[in-house]
This record gives sequence, structure tokens and C-alpha cells, in this order.
Amino acid sequence: MATGSQPIPSVWTRPRPRRREQPSLGREQIVAAALELLDAEGIDALSMRKLGTRLNAGATSMYTHVANKDELLELVVDEVYGEIELPAPGDPADWQAAVSRCMHGVRAAFLRHPWAVSVLGETGLAYLGPNVLRLMEGLLAVLEDGGLEPAAAEQAVHTVIAYVVGVATSESATLRTLARSGRTQEEWAAGLLPAAEEATRAYPRLHRIYAARGDQDVRAVRDDDFTVGLECVLQGIAQRFAAAR
Repeated sequence: MATGSQPIPSVWTRPRPRRREQPSLGREQIVAAALELLDAEGIDALSMRKLGTRLNAGATSMYTHVANKDELLELVVDEVYGEIELPAPGDPADWQAAVSRCMHGVRAAFLRHPWAVSVLGETGLAYLGPNVLRLMEGLLAVLEDGGLEPAAAEQAVHTVIAYVVGVATSESATLRTLARSGRTQEEWAAGLLPAAEEATRAYPRLHRIYAARGDQDVRAVRDDDFTVGLECVLQGIAQRFAAAR
């Protein structure tokens, strides 16, 4: 068999080890500790050695459950997806509302764990994790029940997920910056506003936008921007595939 056709090793398909060097240490404990470490200190703090210290276990003990740090990240990213409420089948004509509720949940999960979106493109086969698969299966079911053909439903899922991940990536980067600065969102925005107003004086439309933000609630603006953008995406999907039928 050619090298390129060899199956890619996956933490999701590898049988779990029967023998345990430490009966008290399992995959679930490793993932939970890694999630706590990532939330507290960020992606740069994660190492097998540091996690082993946190668990009072040697790194070699953890290698019984995960082959390397990359596989550990796959497991932890899937754990984040496990926090998202799956879209519930309902009125087929109201599929946009079901998808919207789910996507708000996806965004909320990413904002609770701001490190997560920064590694999505680096987590190998994370998209084969059980929580990711359940989410995608649920979205496809809602869209197909709403009248989309399977191929169209797949394209729609990719589109709406891309929108949410794109917005969450920017928002999460801001949250990580805030965490390093020690400032709140309101303090950061207030400190940034004078520079933004000065820099945009030659650009009247942008200047008007920044000038108006002095009296706005930063969190409410972000939430509203996300909601409006998501509505545009979903309405665009509906019109695009309605015209194709």
C-alpha cells in the first residue's frame, strides 16, 4: 500500500488501553484538567509536563491515553463542543430559528474558552470527535427537515459555521488581549476611543461610527452585531436554496 493511502492515526478510533498504570487517572480526568489549565492560563501554558504536575502524574502515564499534545487538544476542543445545546427538531418552516439558537450557543462556548478558536485549524481530526459529530448531524437534520437537499444542507452548515467561527475568532482575540491587560471591556474601549476618533478624522463614515460608540454598551453592540450578521447569513441561505428548488 502506498504511504499516502495509509490511514491517519486518530484518538477517536484507537481502542482505549485496558491496562492502567494509575487506576485513578483516566482520559476524562486528563481532559478536565487540561480544560481548566487552558481556561486559566491560555494555550501557551499547555504542556504534557505541566499537565502531569497538575494531575500529580508523570507525562508517561498520560501517554497511555493520548499519543501527544495534538491529540490532547483534539479531546479538549471536542469537550468544548460538548457544552453546546444541540438543535432541536421542530417546525420545519422555522429551521432558521433552530439553527440560530444553536449558533448562539456555539459562539457562547467559544467565548467561555477564548483559546479554543485559535487552535481549530491545528487540531488534526477534532472534527471527528463525538460532540462535533453530534452537532453537525443535528444541524443537517434540521436543515433537511426544513426542505434543503442533503448537499445543500451540507453547504449551509459549512457556511453558517464559518461565519460563527470567524466572528468568535475576532472576539476571542479581544478577550485574550483584555485578560493580558487586566482591563474590562468598557475600560479598554474607553481607552481606545480617543485614538480611534483621531485616526478616522479623514474618513467621515468611520469617524461617525466611532464617535457614536462612546455612549454604547460594548457587550450589547457585539451581541447585536453577531445576531444581525447571523440573520443575514441564514436569510441568504434560505433565499439561495429556495431559488434552487
